[in-house]
Amino acid sequence: MDAVRRGDIEKFRRRYRSADVMLIDDVQFLAGKERSQEEFFHTFNTLLDGRNQVVLTCDRPACEIKSLEPRLVSRFECGLAVELQPPQMETRMAILRKKSEEWKVKVDPAILRFLAERIGTNVRRLEGALMRVATFASLAGESVTVEKVEHLLRDLLREEASRQVTIDTIQKAVAEHYDVRLADMTSRRRPASIAFPRQVAMYLSRSLTKGSLMEIGEAFGGRDHGTVIHACKKITERIGAEPGMREVIARIESQLRR
Repeated sequence: MDAVRRGDIEKFRRRYRSADVMLIDDVQFLAGKERSQEEFFHTFNTLLDGRNQVVLTCDRPACEIKSLEPRLVSRFECGLAVELQPPQMETRMAILRKKSEEWKVKVDPAILRFLAERIGTNVRRLEGALMRVATFASLAGESVTVEKVEHLLRDLLREEASRQVTIDTIQKAVAEHYDVRLADMTSRRRPASIAFPRQVAMYLSRSLTKGSLMEIGEAFGGRDHGTVIHACKKITERIGAEPGMREVIARIESQLRR
């Protein structure tokens, strides 16, 4: 984009079209920039024709990037697409243990578990929390308890808590994805175009929140726990049978965890 603005297109072409590997982060920012898309299209083709590697990252599937040329979308989709999910509890613990070893700091396993349980959406934030705890322990020269860590990291923990997935946020995300009204999540209407998104939202509520079957049913218009169980069973069956369904669920989960 800078090369287009400065008029250094030839320099850009010489440098990037001869690369063995090209790594581009946040490719969604090409949206709406026609000249940049034009140059990138030809650069992309040149690299692929030369059997070189191109690795792209984006915050959504290529087909969902608005104002991105269809020819670029088709090329982005011709390669291997992998969705990166937030690390699971075991992975977060492994990261904390590894960083503790690298930094040569001793942190009580109970503290590491507390950090891994309370900070789950961002690895950089997790590492930053560990660094803050390790620095405090080193400077204070005293044992660190969970209570002290909770006070020390109160700003991070407060922000992390605000990102927690709730039934309300799930209902909004699912309604937006399937283009139905939010009110349909709790209504008594039962056409398939509404009942199915509602079942998806119930399934996600069961998977991503600590709500009981009764609490989830209540949040969906006072339905009973049997309705929630049925919804979870139906969606689980479809996930097992339909790869496309798995992708949809993963995409909504990823959106909810951002």
